[in-house]
Amino acid sequence: MASWRSTFSSSLLTGLLCLLLIQHHLPAATATVMTQKPTSDVPIFREAPIFRNGETCGSSNADKIHVAMTLDSNYLRGTMAAVFSILQHSTCPENVMFHFLWSKYEPEVVTNINSTFPHLNFKVYRFNSNLVRGKISTSIRQALDQPLNYARIYLADTLPADVGRVIYLDSDIVVVDDIVKLWKVELRDKVVAAPEYCHANFTKYFTDLFWSDPDLSNTFEDRNPCYFNTGVMVVDIDKWRKGGYTQRVEKWMGVQKQKRIYHLGSLPPFLLVLAGDIKGVDHRWNQHGLGGDNLEGKCWNLHPGPISLLHWSGKGKPWFRLDSGKPCTVDHFWTPYDLYRSAQSLEE
Repeated sequence: MASWRSTFSSSLLTGLLCLLLIQHHLPAATATVMTQKPTSDVPIFREAPIFRNGETCGSSNADKIHVAMTLDSNYLRGTMAAVFSILQHSTCPENVMFHFLWSKYEPEVVTNINSTFPHLNFKVYRFNSNLVRGKISTSIRQALDQPLNYARIYLADTLPADVGRVIYLDSDIVVVDDIVKLWKVELRDKVVAAPEYCHANFTKYFTDLFWSDPDLSNTFEDRNPCYFNTGVMVVDIDKWRKGGYTQRVEKWMGVQKQKRIYHLGSLPPFLLVLAGDIKGVDHRWNQHGLGGDNLEGKCWNLHPGPISLLHWSGKGKPWFRLDSGKPCTVDHFWTPYDLYRSAQSLEE
């Protein structure tokens, strides 16, 4: 605990205070609307406070910060918390443009976003699951095999042509720092920026067959590959398009279908194409693994050092563990950003 820096401590305190304000100071009109019971399985959320730009914020297209996330009713509670955390800690929250990708048309989800964040700048795009259905191989966890998990590969084909850079984020994160700091990372000649973890055992992400076949393993020749987590990436969309990176990733997915060269989902083909050739970002921007391991979801502790983003990658998600009454210690850092209204609170 002593190793945490003031950034995270103050951000957590701010989040707790903001949560109390939401719980006790909702306008009467909003409270009336939100006491209606949901008409579907899509969860209902409290309305978030309005976040306005600071005096130093610009208002041109060049000042926009583009954030892409997937949208699914099963993970909507996490998405709402992630959006809330980003807005709360942004100096220029009105400049943040959210791009949501979904594979299933769920109008209740959009209705929820509008009612929870009435002033949010966002667009929703349909991700065509057929793009990957024949390319996905079974992995060690069913959640990793969902087509939407592969949508990040197709950002360049989905987002408008005028979006030249985007921050891609998973739905199981919260940001406790100003997102503009990540947005402004200098990529130079690189296509992707992300925290790298060169101490990790890189070989475990691929099978023995891969490493024993020189035609396959030589892909890392002249590179010093390190693990990076694809749940937090800054992507130069222009370079991605021009370099044909979607096709490069797809090529390795095709090899996987034939030879079984890895066990995880969409991560290994990213590593095969980009590991050792990305712009490294400070580890504070992805405190990953908080969901535990991919098989059992056991509790993991925070890594030492400063924190700007917490990421519940792995099997365990904080909202499920909290609802089950068996949360991990780290899950309590997620609760200040949880806008979910339980069935009990809706009836009160």
